[in-house]
Amino acid sequence: MSGEMLILVLLIITALGFDFTNGFHDTGNAMATSIATGALKPKVAVGISAILNLVGAFLSVEVAATITKGILNLQQTTGPDSGDLVAGISATTALLIIFAGLIGGILWNLFTWLFGLPSSSSHALFGGLIGSGIAALGLSGINWTGVWTKIILPGLMAPIIACIVATCGTWLIFAITKKIAESHKEAGFRYGQIASASLVSLAHGTGDAQKTMGVIAMALIATGHLEASSVSHGLPFWIVFTCAGAIALGTYLGGWRIIRTLGKGLVEITSPQGMAAEASSAAIILTSSAAGMALSTTQVATGSILGSGVGKKGAQVRWAVAGRMAVAWVTTLPAAGIVGAVCFGIAHLLGNVLGALVIFAILIALSVFMWYRAQQNKVDSNNVNAEWDESTNSIIPAEMNTESVDTTKPGSTPVA
Repeated sequence: MSGEMLILVLLIITALGFDFTNGFHDTGNAMATSIATGALKPKVAVGISAILNLVGAFLSVEVAATITKGILNLQQTTGPDSGDLVAGISATTALLIIFAGLIGGILWNLFTWLFGLPSSSSHALFGGLIGSGIAALGLSGINWTGVWTKIILPGLMAPIIACIVATCGTWLIFAITKKIAESHKEAGFRYGQIASASLVSLAHGTGDAQKTMGVIAMALIATGHLEASSVSHGLPFWIVFTCAGAIALGTYLGGWRIIRTLGKGLVEITSPQGMAAEASSAAIILTSSAAGMALSTTQVATGSILGSGVGKKGAQVRWAVAGRMAVAWVTTLPAAGIVGAVCFGIAHLLGNVLGALVIFAILIALSVFMWYRAQQNKVDSNNVNAEWDESTNSIIPAEMNTESVDTTKPGSTPVA
């Protein structure tokens, strides 16, 4: 096996690893409110979400086409050489840029998952790619127009629009049903939640699985294994199938830490609010996917949940938790970018194949460490709906915090 082929294989494995983290990181976008209100049992919810993520991944390739050409200036986009690598970039360099960017995205996903922060998996991926691209090619290596129009602008507008839509939807639902007894209202809207949450899962698969498909396609184009012009007409079945399977598996395992933050930590949510939030999220995500916009489902879902709290008179919204999430959103692109840039620097310094092996080993080591840390204060289907501890605003239930922290020591704080 040649060095270039070895890097390509490692890259595809890492891309599917990112897709897996995307699945469990973003499960809460669809199912957190349904789990919190009791509309669905936790294990049933993630099972439904996994199946619909799998189906959704087969529905479109518009976002995948955006990824292959909308972020990095690796290919000629016009003229008779359209699809070829731009002058001065070798296939190996292109692979290392993509590889390092994926590592940046995965490590940020795991870091935010550890602390229960529903940051954007999409922006983690884009940040990693941008950082490694700048490290390798300078500022000219980035398609800044594409970054602004397809990533930053939608990222700024999506949570605001989602919040407004969900606020209006929640207010309308409570206005229409104000004469219905609360018990009947809750029971009826739980059925509606199942439908709306399922639609969000379908939309998530349609949008997010394509991002990994686009990254793999970009690597195959760089090495001459795929024609750039063919992407807009469809991708090879094995790419779609493996990406769909990876995101579905991650979804099924359930990102319980983030599900808890969205379902219990942000708003004390009821079934009518949950249905309004999920319906708003699904409509916005599906619209953006059809337009080829690589929108963050996390930001849309979070904006919708906030809107469901604002739209209900007297509802409790924990703005401290929302502020912490906003900080994670703002830092996602630069933080993942720094990791991507450092990984490319290490790979380039050590040489192509050795460098790729070293950064892959770093990825495995840090991933295992963060998984191990999470097991020390485990959040799972058994305690995901435990009462929120407002004294700490930690995802860890209060009884687990008191067990794991020596509160007699000055400055002691609950661990992640």
